[in-house]
Amino acid sequence: MAFSQNLPNVLAYLMLGAMFLVLFLSAFNDSATMDELAHIPAAYSYVTLKDMRLNPEHPPLIKDLAGLGILFLRPNFPTNISSWQDDVNGQWTQGAIFLYESGNNPDKILLFGRFPIMLLALLFGWLLYRWTGSLYGSRVALLSLFFYALSPTFLAHSRYVTTDLAAAFGFFIGFATFFRFLERQNFKRLALAGLAFGTALLLKFSLFLLVPLYGLLAILWVFLQERENFDLKSYLKAFGVLFLKLIFIGLIGLALIWLVYAWHVANYPVGRQLSDSQFLLSSFGFRPIVNFDLWLVRSEIFRPLGQYLLGLLMVVQRSAGGNTTYYLGEVSAAGWRSYFPVAYLLKETIAFHLLTLLALFLALHKIKSAGEKSFDAVFSWTKDNFVLASSLIFIAFYWLYSIRSPLNIGVRHILPTFPFIYLLVAREIAAWLYRPTLEEPRNLGDWLRSLYRSFIEPIPRFILVALLMFWMIISTSITFPFYLSYYNEFVGIENGWRYIVDSNYDWGQDLKRLSDLAEKENINKIYLDYFGGGSPRYYLRERFEPWNSAKGPPPSGSYFALSATFLQGARGKPASGFVIRPEDTYSWLRGLEPLRRAGLSIFIYKIP
Repeated sequence: MAFSQNLPNVLAYLMLGAMFLVLFLSAFNDSATMDELAHIPAAYSYVTLKDMRLNPEHPPLIKDLAGLGILFLRPNFPTNISSWQDDVNGQWTQGAIFLYESGNNPDKILLFGRFPIMLLALLFGWLLYRWTGSLYGSRVALLSLFFYALSPTFLAHSRYVTTDLAAAFGFFIGFATFFRFLERQNFKRLALAGLAFGTALLLKFSLFLLVPLYGLLAILWVFLQERENFDLKSYLKAFGVLFLKLIFIGLIGLALIWLVYAWHVANYPVGRQLSDSQFLLSSFGFRPIVNFDLWLVRSEIFRPLGQYLLGLLMVVQRSAGGNTTYYLGEVSAAGWRSYFPVAYLLKETIAFHLLTLLALFLALHKIKSAGEKSFDAVFSWTKDNFVLASSLIFIAFYWLYSIRSPLNIGVRHILPTFPFIYLLVAREIAAWLYRPTLEEPRNLGDWLRSLYRSFIEPIPRFILVALLMFWMIISTSITFPFYLSYYNEFVGIENGWRYIVDSNYDWGQDLKRLSDLAEKENINKIYLDYFGGGSPRYYLRERFEPWNSAKGPPPSGSYFALSATFLQGARGKPASGFVIRPEDTYSWLRGLEPLRRAGLSIFIYKIP
């Protein structure tokens, strides 16, 4: 009996253990991704120097975790160089020098820095399992965890020192604690919601979206509670009380931000912080908010909040400007409205998409079969299923926000919605598989019908779901270790680069594999145009010769390697208003097929 009660937990442990092995082993030979080149030096400087001059456009918490991992290595971190002393946010140069030019072992630094991120992924999975189980039972919890642990996107971004897993984790803990607070509004749950809110805001600046979402869900919650005997005066009074509690949640979160940032700017000279902030916000359009931030920085008490607001304003500024990238044959910095829907369609497994369609069909069938179809019925369902309704609201809100954003550089940016999608799908599938039976059969006929409904009738359903789950396992397993480059069978992982690149396919992770291949094949010289955070000079040494399109073809008979992101950026059709210079189009590669690849993302050509 005890074993059967613990079986769901055992299965959850096994899934998370398998996930950890996949994360650890697949990250072993990945070189530094583009963003890690900036995050890693910042991470180590935060925990050792209490100085946040590097990478202020991201909050510190996830980098602190990575920095604690790197701390065990005691690497050399140079501070007597221009990128630290003179440059404003010299994160890229500092990262290159720290990793590759200071006598450190960059592979060990990467592995030790990534290890805490993998542990966070396991904690995330366990919390998702426990929270979902507390709401809907172990079957839904296990199925949600299965989707999480088998997601190529989560597997890809749970291995790097970046903020994408952190953002998803922050939204999850923010909503989970907020829902519990709404259910029972005592001090303990209010304090926990406040701490989770502050922690979320310290993980990524996009978590600031929790502020309007909390407000929206609070309005909906009070309306649902007061709806049956609706009176405007009583409604406003109830909302006013809840609003005051939300203010306390915000103040707790703000206090936590102040404490964490106070530690991070403790050794950041005030004059340097002020001049850096002035420079970084010199082109920000709305000057009153800039002046307010500079006032905060000048204040001895509010200086930590000034550093936080600086990062938030930098993100707002960057998001408005977009990022040059390739998408379905076109190159632009303005973004595309179809980007995230297409990326999601191609980057998650087909089996999960089919389960999503099945869940959607089942939900629509329930709506169609419902006896009452009215606003009252909708409101009653929303009240009884507030978490599910809130999940739908969050997914819709976040997707609309992302679709409207010109910052289109990876499906990872909508990762925060994935756990809530998994919950919704798992809830419908589990309900379909496990139909309620007669509680007390009154006769032999009732007993036989109950037996049939419980064990015979669901067999085809179990077979269908089991086959789709097995397909997910196979699809994810055969991708090892190339999870960043994963594309489902609609296009195939080998062809994903033809559709969308950057962090969807090529983020620089295959440089070490290029080095291994060059050594194995005895290639003495390789001309390279590389996109990523690795150092070609460090890994290829005397074999490396930097190259680009404008130089024309390398010498006849030589080897030329090119990152997929640069290849597609050169070949794509410029969007309206965007210009690609003719000399940057790699016209001399047209008609020439790659000899082979390093990993999946670096193409190697033999020049005729």
